[in-house]
Formats: sequence, structure tokens, C-alpha cells
Amino acid sequence: MSHSTVLDTGQPIAVGMGQIRLARGPALLGAVLGSCVGVALYAPRLRIGGLGHIVLPDSKGQSASAGKFADTAIPAMLHEFEALGVRPSGLVAKIAGGACMFSMSGPLQIGTANVEATLRILGHAGIAVAARDVGGTKGRRVRLDCTTGVLEVEMVGCPPQQL
Repeated sequence: MSHSTVLDTGQPIAVGMGQIRLARGPALLGAVLGSCVGVALYAPRLRIGGLGHIVLPDSKGQSASAGKFADTAIPAMLHEFEALGVRPSGLVAKIAGGACMFSMSGPLQIGTANVEATLRILGHAGIAVAARDVGGTKGRRVRLDCTTGVLEVEMVGCPPQQL
């Protein structure tokens, strides 16, 4: 079953928590992230981008939406790209998010756990992360340009940066 739809549109497409979306350029895929991690995968040859909005690091066998967890979202995204003829070796990965949104310290830092899980799962799939903007204490707004593969990251009080 498909977890996302390949869209061919010039309109911005919001990717909500636990969702996965793929789109062809000139589409823009966007998300607002706190402790969640945005995983952007891009196939330059076909100009198809994918954005996953990961909420938690591990599904622990839960059958909720595949896009919600790092251990299910990334394989689901790879499956969607493979259905379009794109192998993992043809993808460029960029990640953003994983902020510590609450002034707590200790083992329950979900942002850090999301980043670590995302990096581990991408690594197991043989996909290097070309760029990242993770951690800190501020949320981010991200936009993936499906024509160029540029991931724009904005944080309050900071100029936007392009990954």
C-alpha cells in the first residue's frame, strides 16, 4: 500500500506530523518541526523529492502510520522511491529538526533520540546524509524544493539557510 502520493504541482504541500510525501519539481514540500525530524530525500535525476515528518524514533511494533516513526518512515520512503525506479544509491539525504523543546535534561530527550535513530537507519540503508541542521532549542520550518533538492531551514531570529 502506498504511504504517499507523487504530486506534480507548483503549490506548496504541507507535510504534517507522521506523514510522508513525494513530489516532482516544481513542488515545494514543507513542515514545521520541533523535536520531530524532517527527512528529505531527493532523486536528482528525476527531480523527485520526498519529505518525512518523523515524530518518534521507534515504532516498537505499533501499527500506526508508517511515517510516524524513524524505523518505519525511512523504509517506507525508500519503498516509494524504489516503486518509481530510484534506488537508495540514487538519493541525496538531508535532515533537520530534533530540537530540545523543553528545558529538561536527562534520558527523555526525544529530539536527540529522533536524530540518532534517523541517522542510524539512513546509515543502515547505505544513504549518507549530505547536510543537517539538528538539535538546539528552537523549532524549525523546512521547505524542500523538488526541482533543485535544496532544503531551506528557518528558525526564529535566524536568517534562513539552504542545505
